[in-house]
Amino acid sequence: MRRRDFIKGIAGSAVACPLLARAQQPAMPVVGFLSARSREDFAGLFAAVRAGLADTGFAEDRNIKIESRWANDHYDRLPSLARELVAQRVAVILTSGVAAGLAAKAATSAIPVVFMIGFDPVEYGLVSSLNRPTGNVTGLAVLSNTLEPKQLQLLHEVVPTAKLVGFLANPTNPGVESDTRVMQSAASTTGQEIVVVNASNDGEIDTAFEALTQQHAQALLIMADPFLNSRPDKIVGLAARYAMPTMYPLREFPKAGGLMSYGTELANALRQVGIYGGKILKGAKPADLPVQQSVKVEFVLNLKTARTLGLTVPTALLTTADEVIE
Repeated sequence: MRRRDFIKGIAGSAVACPLLARAQQPAMPVVGFLSARSREDFAGLFAAVRAGLADTGFAEDRNIKIESRWANDHYDRLPSLARELVAQRVAVILTSGVAAGLAAKAATSAIPVVFMIGFDPVEYGLVSSLNRPTGNVTGLAVLSNTLEPKQLQLLHEVVPTAKLVGFLANPTNPGVESDTRVMQSAASTTGQEIVVVNASNDGEIDTAFEALTQQHAQALLIMADPFLNSRPDKIVGLAARYAMPTMYPLREFPKAGGLMSYGTELANALRQVGIYGGKILKGAKPADLPVQQSVKVEFVLNLKTARTLGLTVPTALLTTADEVIE
């Protein structure tokens, strides 16, 4: 071989080797995320999911990629969005809300699914057991509907004269019937009557408040639902317009001017979803990860709104509140 050809061969090998090495590097695992809400209004909570993944050593675009799908409050889109994530061959699907969890479970029996829901996951068929989930699904149950009796009790203490209480629910949420039963049962113990009004879009929220006024409802409780949770400004604004004392499921509502909230701290719950996703990426099986139950709840009071409504908040409630907004 001539010396010049030999040198060219060496140079060619030097160029090819790095290219070959890069081609042989394993692709980063892809984490799927599915929510009934929109990317924009879920941005803060999505950051909590990323933080949970980071707790286990995974950062987007460093050692994982994230494929997210958003139903933009159209729950009927969730099944097709879940199938899209399956087609992307993601390593795990993280979900928020019972409808998203059920859609992901229906879409795959092979890819691990981690949910965060406000209901009993055994009742809805997501898992067979909390301690020993079988199959490809596990997650976190915040059990929001178990908090409704306490929400009604707190509302009763602030508005003791309210005998007819409205319950604003989303009829497209799979848990609406269960929530309604819980509310009716709770009202029977306080001597109150519940009137249910439904809303699954902005126009129906307006109609619901009009219906409550026509029926002379004296107070209102809001269902913990992804769509309704995404409308704090609208719902709080209508409650103010109709002078309706209202109990909300999340702190975002009294922060926006609503009367009070009693519910789970969602950011903490979704961080745990991210942590479970990271554990699965490291090799854990869903069946080996018990379903966690979130027990961290917070009670937030907006004292300024109470005064505007002409309400006197009992001192005992002020002292037990996690936060009082002046």
